Amino acid sequence: MSYTNATPQGVFDLTEEEIAAKQAQEAVTISEEPNRVREKRNALLAESDWTQITDATVDKTAWATYRQSLRDITTHSNFPNLEEADWPTAP
Repeated sequence: MSYTNATPQGVFDLTEEEIAAKQAQEAVTISEEPNRVREKRNALLAESDWTQITDATVDKTAWATYRQSLRDITTHSNFPNLEEADWPTAP
């Protein structure tokens, strides 16, 4: 893979050290993505916890299905590179 650096003075090839640093940063970013997905999933689950109390006057089956889809998000074929359309929609 070729890396360049675009500046107002022109486009320059990166040094071997700069390439190694960039690749290391990309690896960290890639390894963090599953955690970001899980954090979003956990937040969405927490936001919908109230739907499962006995007093909630909601479609419990629809909400339970949504919440199970959130739990299953890590088995999605695009995981961890999910697009917005890959996420389940709350009822």
